[in-house]
Amino acid sequence: MVGTAHPTFLSRMNKQEHLFRLFLRVLGSVALLAVFAVVMPYSWMNAIHQRLGMGQLPSEPIVGYLARSTSTFYALLGALLWVVSFDLVRHRLILRFLGVAIIVFGMMLLMVDFVEGMPRWWTFCEGPINMVFGSIILVLSNRIARGIRRTR
Repeated sequence: MVGTAHPTFLSRMNKQEHLFRLFLRVLGSVALLAVFAVVMPYSWMNAIHQRLGMGQLPSEPIVGYLARSTSTFYALLGALLWVVSFDLVRHRLILRFLGVAIIVFGMMLLMVDFVEGMPRWWTFCEGPINMVFGSIILVLSNRIARGIRRTR
């Protein structure tokens, strides 16, 4: 038939979409956990900071502001990942943007971590992990876009 996709292609796309949804929701859920740091007492943040081997957490207001606002941003990103996961086709442009943006964000984190002298394990985990996650989002959202063109 003209204009219809092969059934195995459609079932493969449905499986990929399901896995993509699951990936976005797991990633979104982990990012949403940052909401706890928004209201976390300073003493807890300091204890975590010390357990990570980074010494006493400075108590100046800018430190708490940066930690809490960054956590708020991560929680917002987590919620956005959940929202777009409900309609991958409709939100594919946003997903493509997020893929590229998260890759760039990961590269910037890598540079910031290096310049600021973060521990090596932190530097080589934070940025690269974000780049991998952004790449996965970009690749899978591009597959959905290609799948739409094939079914037309």
